[in-house]
Amino acid sequence: MSKTLIRGAKVLGGEPQDVLIDGETITQVGAGLSDEGAEVVEAGGKVLLPGLVDLHTHLREPGREDSETVLTGTRAAASGGYTNVFAMANTFPVADTAGVVEQVWRLGQESGYCDVQPIGAVTVGLEGQKLAELGAMHESAAGVTVFSDDGKCVHDAVIMRRALEYVKAFDGVVAQHAQEPRLTEGAQMNEGVVSAELGLGGWPAVAEESVIARDVLLADHVGSRVHICHLSTAGSVEIVRWAKSRGIRVTAEVTPHHLLLTDELVRSYNPVYKVNPPLRTERDVLALREALADGTIDIVATDHAPHPHEDKDCEWAAAAMGMVGLETALSVVQETMVDTGLLDWAGVADRMSFTPARIGRAEGHGRPVSAGEPANLTLVDTAYRGPVDPAGFASRSRNTPYEGRELPGRVTHTWLRGKATLVDGKLT
Repeated sequence: MSKTLIRGAKVLGGEPQDVLIDGETITQVGAGLSDEGAEVVEAGGKVLLPGLVDLHTHLREPGREDSETVLTGTRAAASGGYTNVFAMANTFPVADTAGVVEQVWRLGQESGYCDVQPIGAVTVGLEGQKLAELGAMHESAAGVTVFSDDGKCVHDAVIMRRALEYVKAFDGVVAQHAQEPRLTEGAQMNEGVVSAELGLGGWPAVAEESVIARDVLLADHVGSRVHICHLSTAGSVEIVRWAKSRGIRVTAEVTPHHLLLTDELVRSYNPVYKVNPPLRTERDVLALREALADGTIDIVATDHAPHPHEDKDCEWAAAAMGMVGLETALSVVQETMVDTGLLDWAGVADRMSFTPARIGRAEGHGRPVSAGEPANLTLVDTAYRGPVDPAGFASRSRNTPYEGRELPGRVTHTWLRGKATLVDGKLT
């Protein structure tokens, strides 16, 4: 097995140290380590983090390989510093059986760029009528622990309660896409001043907040775990904060784009800004940042949502919702949280690796950068700043809201169990 010495890296943003990888494992961390027999990576003060973990990725395979495949999606993940991603169930066919989740899991194993943990659907066909094969998916080779109908809300309170009761038996978690469907019929963007001026159907904050309020109460009643996907409003933050103060087992995520972008961008009518949930107001953005900093929001998740060119390059009303995010997530977090002083790099490691791995039970990921741990690592040039160029993305899709925008930070190296998947910014 090969050896790699990462020399002079700032582990979690601390003082420069050397990190020795032997095979799949970190064997030493310290100053002045011997490089005998090792390939040397001169870190030069770059920040070394545990491999990032994304609890919310859309890989589109099976069924929408024109948007993304497990291979292209995991290459994008490695480019962004991720070593583990959780693949959402809204594929074709839906990942609502042991057979489909095992297919996705095996494709991830074959790719070699990133571990893929499938998320199982809560209901058959994402239709919200009947529970899917939750136990069979958990007992499959994929070992599913997270279940979600993301893209749709589990709007029926009885079905949601039954799902929470079922996953409690194996300490699984239901990840809810909080969107009351009756309150968002015909909605095109955030409901507020901008939607009124543009004459676009409004998407009220209460459509998200009412479902979160219901579900934290259900989780409390059942004594089970609920996770809130892509939380986007200041009101949602307050509900989650209240629930946590009562000891309810709720966790929540925020996307990078909801930490940076606002509904003012919709004035351009550029469908690249059309996303679910919609971009909110500056007040919401600031509340989300504060909540991520104080731990009310537990993690950053990309909601990487690739679409082919023709699904986004059209009029606003017809455009698909979603943005790609795996290759820009860390840069946006640096811009919004680190460079603003709200989080240090240890905090980033917690929100983007340690905690998402814990929520999803991602074995071997989200581990400390210390001797004896799996060598799942990412090295970041935090001094870099430059424009985003989607032409260089590893993802099959290019629907990024950051094209041409200058962002800080660049992932230069990623290691998956000691194997370099990204070297000097290039996939291996």
